[in-house]
This record gives sequence, C-alpha cells and structure tokens, in this order.
Amino acid sequence: MPEAASDTRAAIGDSEFDRDTAVTRRAPGVYDIDLSAGWTIISAVNGGYLLAVLGRALADTLPHADPFTISAHYLTASQPGPAVIRTDVVRTGRTLSTGQASLFQYDEQGAEVERIRVLASYGDLDALPDDVRTTAKPPAFPPMDQCFGPEDGPAPVEGSSAITDRLMLKLDPSTLGWALGAPSGKGEMRAWFGLADGRDADPLSLLLAVDALPPTAFEIGLSGWVPTVELTVHVRCRPAPGPLRVSLTTRNLAGGFLEEDAEVWDSADRLVAQSRQLARVRLG
Repeated sequence: MPEAASDTRAAIGDSEFDRDTAVTRRAPGVYDIDLSAGWTIISAVNGGYLLAVLGRALADTLPHADPFTISAHYLTASQPGPAVIRTDVVRTGRTLSTGQASLFQYDEQGAEVERIRVLASYGDLDALPDDVRTTAKPPAFPPMDQCFGPEDGPAPVEGSSAITDRLMLKLDPSTLGWALGAPSGKGEMRAWFGLADGRDADPLSLLLAVDALPPTAFEIGLSGWVPTVELTVHVRCRPAPGPLRVSLTTRNLAGGFLEEDAEVWDSADRLVAQSRQLARVRLG
C-alpha cells in the first residue's frame, strides 16, 4: 500500500490539523477557537474542518472520546477568525453519550450569529466487537503514483483554495474530466487522501476526510461553490496507519440540491467512515 508523500510524518496530537482544531475551554461547555484561514475554499471555511472543530469540543464535553455519529446543519457560512462553541450533554450512558454543540461568530454589530449546529453520539471505538458482515467493497482505482493532485494542474488563483496546501490528495483520473473541460456527467469523485504533514488518520480527521474532495457536481458538469446544507457522518472503526481512499457518489440532483454519499476506506481495506450530505448547487 503506498505511503503518504511527506518524508517527515507528524504525530497525532502534534500536527497542523490538531493545532488548528484545538479549542480552549473558557467555562464548562463553552470553548473558544480562532478558525484558521488555512482550511478555506475561496473565503469560506471548509465544512469538514468545522465538523472536526465541533467534534473536538464534544469529545472534551462528553465522557466518551470517539464520535460514532454526528449530524450537522450549516446555517451560515463561517469565516476565518474568532468563534465560540457551546456544548450541552443530552444523555450519558455506559456505551454511548449524546451531546449537542453550536458554533457562533459575530457580525459587524457584535451580535452572535450561529454558523453550525450538531447533534452527536460518542463511544469507545476500541470496545467494539470485531465481527464484520458486509457486502461493501473498497473502491477500485489506480495506485497513488498514477493519480493526480492539485500540484499537477495549473497554479490556482492565490487564496482560492488554501485547504489544498494542507492535504495530500491524489484524484482518480477517471473522475478528473471536469479539470480538463470534459466532465463525464457521472456524479463520482475518488481520491487517495491524507494530511500534507503525514499525520495518520484518527476518528476526528475522518470528519474532515468526508468533505475534503472536490464536489461531485464538478464531474456532473456544474461549477461554482457547492455549500453544504446538512452532513451526517458515521465513524465505523479506528483507521489503520497509512493513506485513506475516499469515494463520493451522487445519484440524484433535483431542485438545485444534490446528495453526496461518501465512503472512507483505510490501508487495511476496512470501511472506517460513511457520510451523506445535502448540498446546494448553482444551476444555469
């Protein structure tokens, strides 16, 4: 299995991702963070990064550390800069704990604006049984050295996609027609995924992985921003070290909205995360 491109690998807990998702507890259930501009697309903060930020706050609030399922509604676009997160414990149990969290920023008048609200259940992934019965199969696409990343294309407009500098993305050539002006018309996107500093994946970074690829709308033949309305992620097990494989599919675009279903597979050929999101697209 190919390794991530970085020669010097950052450790979990000591990487750019960890620093940029770190929250500071101000009071019980209240956290401060400065959202990093390094995880933006154009000027908007990436939804997967935001989910990881909220996921970290909930891991501190709840007695269990691992997200099992987390559902987020994106209410307004988040911007780089100060934000406050408020969490509440809904229920605690022996194997699962449930909490909710909201992230707020401030408008020009200093009033709070809610950006994103989540409801999540946490547990202990290491305590799950090993019994797996599945018909799911890992996505089939070329090895990493036969796939293409942002560095293989023309130089992007400065500041247009800062997040790509923090990722190791190698896209399946069969889902790259949009980049050549010839989209396939299929709602598919597949890529090798990792963090640029070589940090291995963990449950929190899986929340980023499901929302880090170019949108399937590009390969359908649409362009422009595809903002997430709602995103639900299921984390199925702790990922093995090494790069991930991410597959996105869209089967239905109607009324200016589409769904994206994601599967994330680790280097041991295990399905480690699944997600579905509803996103808005610009037609015409």
